[in-house]
Amino acid sequence: MRLTTLFSLPRVLRHSHAMGAGLPPDEAVVLDAPDPSLRVALAAAATGNHAPAAELLALTREHAQWERRDTCVSRLARASLHHPGWLDSWLEDSPENPDAVLVKADQYVFEAWEIRTGARASHVEDDQFRAFHAVLRDAVPVISTAAELNPDDPVPWRVALTQARGIQAPRPVFDTYLAEANARDPHHEGCHVQALQYLCAKWYGSHEEMFAFAERAAGQAPPGSRLHALPLQAVVEYLISEEETPGADLYTARAEAAVARAQALSDCYAPGEREAAGFRNHLALVLWSMNRYEEALTAFRTIGVHATTFPWTYFGDPRAEFLEARSDTCVELAMKVPFFRAAPEPPAADLPDWERDLAPRSVAIASTGPTEVAQAALICGQSLRTAPAGNHHTYVEIVPDPVRGKRAALLPEDPLTSAADNFTTAEEWPTLVLHRTPERGSFTLLHRGKQVADHTWETAAPAADHAEATRTAAALARVYGLPDPRPLAHILRATGDPARHQSELVAALGLPPLPAGYGGEQEILAALPGARLLARRGFLAGMRDTMTSKAGVHPEAPPADEPHPAHWWVLRIAALLLFTAAAVYAWWTPDIGWFRSTVSSALALYFAAKLYRAVRRRPVSSSPPPEAS
Repeated sequence: MRLTTLFSLPRVLRHSHAMGAGLPPDEAVVLDAPDPSLRVALAAAATGNHAPAAELLALTREHAQWERRDTCVSRLARASLHHPGWLDSWLEDSPENPDAVLVKADQYVFEAWEIRTGARASHVEDDQFRAFHAVLRDAVPVISTAAELNPDDPVPWRVALTQARGIQAPRPVFDTYLAEANARDPHHEGCHVQALQYLCAKWYGSHEEMFAFAERAAGQAPPGSRLHALPLQAVVEYLISEEETPGADLYTARAEAAVARAQALSDCYAPGEREAAGFRNHLALVLWSMNRYEEALTAFRTIGVHATTFPWTYFGDPRAEFLEARSDTCVELAMKVPFFRAAPEPPAADLPDWERDLAPRSVAIASTGPTEVAQAALICGQSLRTAPAGNHHTYVEIVPDPVRGKRAALLPEDPLTSAADNFTTAEEWPTLVLHRTPERGSFTLLHRGKQVADHTWETAAPAADHAEATRTAAALARVYGLPDPRPLAHILRATGDPARHQSELVAALGLPPLPAGYGGEQEILAALPGARLLARRGFLAGMRDTMTSKAGVHPEAPPADEPHPAHWWVLRIAALLLFTAAAVYAWWTPDIGWFRSTVSSALALYFAAKLYRAVRRRPVSSSPPPEAS
């Protein structure tokens, strides 16, 4: 770890929270959040009902809303991979419905790519490739039928372009498909995105061909079209390419121009607007990778809660990568602000009130009484409110402090989870922490200070993986002493209604029902009988109260002049030498992180202070010196 990192750490702790002003909380961020009508269609499809999807797609077809139709078809096709019954029944009822056939065509493509995965070709097995190509060949007649049933629709040609890329179609076939798409909608974003993928270096083109295509499409696009951000997608593809660029980077100027064009387009949309989420996520990634953190933070603020799968999925779990990049941006900016200077205020903008509208509503259910929770929570670093929940349980919620505690600033988790992590340490009783936002519901189970299980339901997400749900259900059953985890696994794999799934899980675990008002206001326990406020204590005060006896009396301190035994000195001198050496080694070695380096230094200082105090308090002999002989 570098010493510069050590020196900048106080600035990060002081300013990083202020840098995040205007950003929605992590728990409110949703991946590829659908609009309300699509959300209804997806939720109905999960239950086997295709009527809302049919109504939605018919509306987009009748009004020639091709961009929205493309989005809806893709989401419904992806959902049909995990819940195919609704699409099968729709096709049985209306085998020549252009909307149902189009979803089926796109389903083939999604199924093929799920077999292949998004890995590089060198990491895909031969069996996967054979199955991938077989499914794509099966898609050809379905795509043709979809195009014939609705000749004015460009979306079947977007599906055809995706299929052509996977099937390794030659360039004349690709050119024909692109021409057909442009004949129907010359500025269709989805078709151009798929064409750009075909032309990028990792598939069948080159960097030059990709940039030229994207810049030409952006130059011909009408004002406000999202095609103005197409060169930005070319920049992302260039950044993730594995090619080494010798000498000066030939594409730096083009990347700068793409960023400027995308920023101008972003200004045409309101902050937090769903329609702009796709290119704004690309913009945030590119600015962050260019170390242009001030502009990246502005992009993250305008994104709001709308993270998207692309481009973050190139680097791992997309939602986690989005949140990590956003957090890193705040940290990098905080490191540049002098310690005694106030952090800059966020620019005046018509940002939504994230805390009021989208902040997660959280409550915990501890499997013990309020007195035990109060005793265990003395040093959790948060202000809490508790209320009895039946005879043997306690509701717990966070009470926001006007001034954020120093320890709270160090904790990356949400406040209630970090508090529960603290107050369940060394305790036998578990605590279930539940979070709810308009799009998501989740829980985290903590037992003995460790996270035992967690799970998230999203309104439009597919069912959870069976093996993962089974493991989570087994962990829940083990902690709560349930003989059969299968009902829990069924609840974990449910889809469509996160709030209902949370309530069902709480009931299945034998816990008290969720308190009235949960999911609405932030603080809901104050009106419950027996509610009690546990004010946040400082660390030393909390430690003092923790060390008191049950009657609340501090143990008697040893007499001030009582000498320490020899082994006391030996142990503390040895500890001082050990931790001093460890601290020097940690700060000297770049591979050791700041946390361990800081802990080693703090422990060395602690033992040095103990020894210094003991030396100063050593009793001075009051007997007269011996007489000289």
